[in-house]
Amino acid sequence: MEWRGHLPRSKPQLIAPQIKSLNVLNKKIIECNACSRLEKWCKSVAIEKRKSYADEEYWGRPIPSFGPTDATLLIIGLAPGAHGANRTGRIFTGDRSGDWLYGSLYRNGLAKIPTSTSRNDGQELFGTRIACAVRCAPPDNKPTTEESARCAPYLLREVELLLPTVRSFLVLGNFAWKALLNTFQSLDPVAFKEYLRPLPRFGHGASFRIVLRDGVERHVVGSYHPSQQNTFTGKLTEGALDAVVKIAAKRAR
Repeated sequence: MEWRGHLPRSKPQLIAPQIKSLNVLNKKIIECNACSRLEKWCKSVAIEKRKSYADEEYWGRPIPSFGPTDATLLIIGLAPGAHGANRTGRIFTGDRSGDWLYGSLYRNGLAKIPTSTSRNDGQELFGTRIACAVRCAPPDNKPTTEESARCAPYLLREVELLLPTVRSFLVLGNFAWKALLNTFQSLDPVAFKEYLRPLPRFGHGASFRIVLRDGVERHVVGSYHPSQQNTFTGKLTEGALDAVVKIAAKRAR
């Protein structure tokens, strides 16, 4: 596995605004090495591996978004899982969080199959795209403030490029909720002040609408993250996740 630590550091704040398509954006995300701590962590996890995946080759790089480039629904999570997406190379794939999310998408008619286990499993999303606020797996699922800020231009550009089609956002967890609010503030400060004062508070089923500079109304729906911490304790149930996915999908239409 190639080590890129000696290369000049990527500068997402300069790179992202110049990108003209979501496919190129994904390519630049995969190549990014802006955060040395995260780069080293992803690589070390890919080398050491979890015992149950010892025979697999880990992805070990930043994770691109997944789904059509003309999606009407954008789902936003926190960051890739160390032995999930960081292993498989596809967002929310290969761990329990992904099992919950893709299962719900399938039950709501947004995914071709109910599981997502690898990049080559035939999974396909319908009108739906999945991204993360931070594109590298962080230690303990906790990126630093500086790492989050460095990665933010990628989400901003992704939302900008999706503006012609996206009508709804499903946000998984408070971290991603705040990241999307920051994205709206950067994208359209006037609309942010008009529609998001006071700031909408995160909660499962929380929602708000915003009309951005193109005059199109868009809806945001919040959901507890389908992490094991939430699903094992019953804080998030299968029915509760299905309900918010259904709402977000309906508003996307």
